[in-house]
Amino acid sequence: MTARKISRRDVLKGALVSAPLLVSASALGRQGPSPSDRVNVGLIGLGGRAHTIAQESLGIAQMRIVAVCDCFAPRINQIRQKVGKDWKWSGYTDFREMIEKEKLDGVMVETTTHARAWVACHAMAAGMDAYIEKPMCLSIAEGRQMVNVARKHKRVTQVGTQQRSIPLNNWASDLVKNGAIGKVKVVLAPNFVGPVRWTPTPAQEMPKGGTGNWWEVWTNQAEMRPYHSNLQYGWIRFWAYDGGGRCFGVTGWGAHSYDQIQRGLGTDQTGPVEVVLEEAVTDQDCGKFDPRKPTDDETGARYYSLAKNVVGPRAKVRMKYADGTELHLHLDGDRGPGLGCVFVGEKGKIEINRDKVASNPKELVRSPDNPGPLKVPENQPHLENWIHGIKTRKPCTADIEIGQRSSTLCYLVNIVREIGLVGEPLRWDPVAERFTNNEDVNKLLSRTRRRGYELPT
Repeated sequence: MTARKISRRDVLKGALVSAPLLVSASALGRQGPSPSDRVNVGLIGLGGRAHTIAQESLGIAQMRIVAVCDCFAPRINQIRQKVGKDWKWSGYTDFREMIEKEKLDGVMVETTTHARAWVACHAMAAGMDAYIEKPMCLSIAEGRQMVNVARKHKRVTQVGTQQRSIPLNNWASDLVKNGAIGKVKVVLAPNFVGPVRWTPTPAQEMPKGGTGNWWEVWTNQAEMRPYHSNLQYGWIRFWAYDGGGRCFGVTGWGAHSYDQIQRGLGTDQTGPVEVVLEEAVTDQDCGKFDPRKPTDDETGARYYSLAKNVVGPRAKVRMKYADGTELHLHLDGDRGPGLGCVFVGEKGKIEINRDKVASNPKELVRSPDNPGPLKVPENQPHLENWIHGIKTRKPCTADIEIGQRSSTLCYLVNIVREIGLVGEPLRWDPVAERFTNNEDVNKLLSRTRRRGYELPT
């Protein structure tokens, strides 16, 4: 290995084998653009979320999408037609080829959740800074490996919890952290809907336009199943591919809500120390949805209709932090802040949702320094923060370690529901990221990966 020069092609080829060769990003010349340069980005995974991200990136002068990639070829033309008719985007079905051929500074990983870590890790190992959609991982162990790869290769990362870059959310979070309501006793957040298992179903005919082994690549780490459109387009509901990623789902809205908890409590680098399942898991609608007029203080009112008719496995969960603060994950989809939480302290309470806040007493959030709601698309500040990080090499507002800690809350909910030990406290070590009083539960911290889709070690 010392007798020849190691190229980026060598690194990218490594993504195909079980023990990929990794070379530091600096060895590949990936030091990042100068402060005056425009940042060239590749977009990987071209579903509906990618369309939104691409559209809102148009308002960022220092960022340019130069290439797009999806293993299912028809999606390349679909995003060109919807977003970039006048753009000269290069299109690829293999992200490794895109990285090898294009002069990219970073990639945005908007793939399915079960493929996200594999793509992100190999891209970071090849020198790419990464914007990673939430939830950033499919398991707690997988998320930790993503952090390790990012740190090893000194990559600038941003996880897609965009509330971290919304001024109003951060202002209200700082009120909580700085003692405006005294010591926080309880945080109230939703009882989100979890994922369901896929029922074996007869294969459907492959859709037109797919090339090569695209279904093999799409399946990624998961069990290889016959093609079915409900998998390709409805994957977000199923345990093998996500942790409940839909509206009012554990890793969908929950990734935002639990991240808001972490931000307000100042626990970005840690997590709870105890988790309790309070009731048996049952299939439920996510709210009562009785005909009533929400009050002005209900920050989640505009989301209630989106949560309606979302049915799936639910059960109340309680968590506790080392300082005694409890999380009560109890709220329904038509009550309270679906994308946020309520901090209840000794002197009052503050409710924080996406770009909207309320308090009791009301004067808490009526300060003249309240920045007010956004005046730009909600993803734009988050993307701008990532671009700034790429140029300055400084951590982003939703750095990958922060994303790991918020994702962990989501998967702790799913794990205790899966194990089903109602009323039994499970002690969690946020440093070791393991349960300390039940070794059987630790088996759910990781997933078995299909050969060829292992993460870098």
